[in-house]
Amino acid sequence: MPRTDMQSRNRIFDDLSQLMTNAMGVAQGAKDEAETALKGMLDRWLADRDFVTREEFDAVRGMAEKARAENEALKARIEALEKS
Repeated sequence: MPRTDMQSRNRIFDDLSQLMTNAMGVAQGAKDEAETALKGMLDRWLADRDFVTREEFDAVRGMAEKARAENEALKARIEALEKS
């Protein structure tokens, strides 16, 4: 095989390799852009639903547990007073 044919083949393979590398870069960029857009839409949708954050939920649950314990203590105290 003449040298020019081998160089031509190598050039074709180099071009194909570069094309595939570029295509993968474009695909990765499109994937990142789609993920960012989807996350933005999901964030907006959740914000419109008045959902509470985990921190807010935990704070309210803590207040409810404290109130329940105080109610139980007051109930026991009233029962003790009524027996006297």
